[in-house]
Order: sequence, then C-alpha cells, then structure tokens
Amino acid sequence: MKQIALDIGLGSGPTLGNFMAGPNEAVLRHLHLWVGDGSSAALRSPVPTYLWGASGSGKTHLLKAVREALREQGATVGWLDASVAEPLPFDERWAAVLLDDVQMYTAVQQHAAFNWFVHAQTGQQWVLAAGETPPADLKLREDLRTRLGWGHVYSLQVLSEAERRAVLRQAADARGIFLADEVMDYMLTRFSRDLGHLMRLLDHLDGYALQTQRAITIPLIKAMLQEI
Repeated sequence: MKQIALDIGLGSGPTLGNFMAGPNEAVLRHLHLWVGDGSSAALRSPVPTYLWGASGSGKTHLLKAVREALREQGATVGWLDASVAEPLPFDERWAAVLLDDVQMYTAVQQHAAFNWFVHAQTGQQWVLAAGETPPADLKLREDLRTRLGWGHVYSLQVLSEAERRAVLRQAADARGIFLADEVMDYMLTRFSRDLGHLMRLLDHLDGYALQTQRAITIPLIKAMLQEI
C-alpha cells in the first residue's frame, strides 16, 4: 500500500523537547548538554559531533532543534544542506555550524563545508553534522570526510513499529485523544511513518476533530484530507 508523505505544516517545529528518542537517548542527552540554557556558552566544547543513520531516524529534526534552541538564546548559526546552492561565507559570529545531509553535497558545497569547518575549529565554534553513513563511508573529499569523523560520532536508530505506536499513543493521550486500533493501523499504513509527519498529522486531526465536533475515525481522516 502506498504511503502518503503528508506535510501539513501545523503544530510546533522540531525541538529537542519533542524529539521521541527511543533508542537514541544518548545523542539527545549529548545535544541537551551542549545547547544548555545559553548562560554557559563560553564553556561549550568545540569538539565536533556527527550523527548518522537511515532516513527517518531523526537527524534533520535534531539539527533543526539545535538551531532553534540556539536562536532562542539569541545566537546565530551557519546552516548548510543539499538545497543550498550558494553557501554563505563563514561568519565568525556564528555559535555553531550545522551541516545536514552531507552525503549529498556537491563539490561547491563540500568546499564551503570544509572552509566552515576549518574556521569553526580555529574560532572554537561547534560543528554538528549529519549524514546517512558513518564518516568512513562518505563519498566526500578526504579532508572533509576525515574531519567529520574527528569528534563524537552517534549512530541513530529508526524507531520500531512498536515504538512508533507507543509514541503515537502517548502523544494522543497527552492531547486527550482516543485512537482506536484501526485508526492507528490506518495512520501507520497510509501515511509516512516518519514521526515528524505522524505528529503533524495528529496535531491536524486534533484540530479538525474539535472543529467538526467528531471523534477521530477513519472517515474523519478521509474527510480532513479532502479539505487539504
């Protein structure tokens, strides 16, 4: 059955608080410790961190969550992903450099990432990067590839079916929503199983059910989709 990658655009954006860690608790603790509350920014370790794992394991969520946490503290960051065709010059005012989907970088992006990395290390700024494979397996220029593996390296695991169900159930309970087993089955088979998509779907279902004064059922989901 084809899954729908639904991007509803409602609900809160990625944060460390709404990341469902499951087997990835160690990396979440690491990022929480580094981000802190902003009062001890001068004490932050400049040792780079690299996250790797399959699509849907939460890499981009975590990078965006760190970016948002630093922004809330009044800090700016350098952000580079495969969609940025013309990377900005390095800015020494950045609190950190965030590099997402590094396995997809073009030669221009690899040059920029290497430049950012060198400047960040010189200025004692943090580098947080993510890709789909361990550093040793990245098909990147050697000087960038080796630097990505210099510091902390974490492997992210995709949540199991049972863990995704438990997360959905917990999130629904927190909203006061009852999800019948058949509704849960429908959500997990007809939509992207990425937790970010599922949480946005749940947010939208909650709002739509309140608006229409109906319980969340499969017909309600179908009716909601017809209005999107």
